[in-house]
Amino acid sequence: MAITGVSTSLPQLAALRPPTQPAPVAPDAGPGFAARLGQAIETVNSQQTRASDAVRDFETGQRQDLAGVMVEQQVASLGFQMTLQVRNKALQAYRDIMNMPV
Repeated sequence: MAITGVSTSLPQLAALRPPTQPAPVAPDAGPGFAARLGQAIETVNSQQTRASDAVRDFETGQRQDLAGVMVEQQVASLGFQMTLQVRNKALQAYRDIMNMPV
């Protein structure tokens, strides 16, 4: 086994080094946080509207599928609970940041 000096290994190490400039980020990489949050709230709203329509249709006799109505209600309920939990986490994160010492 031959021992080589550090100076002979430097070109090989330089080739392994990552580039010093970060890769440019595309200016339009996708929707931002606010847009995604708005879409999520609109989705929950439409789920709740569908659940309300399903209940009304069942009560008026236009729909006979009770299991489908219950599934629609559960989907709407889970979506609302998830939205509420996201709000609680965001509010708690805000409070934690505001209580940090400067």
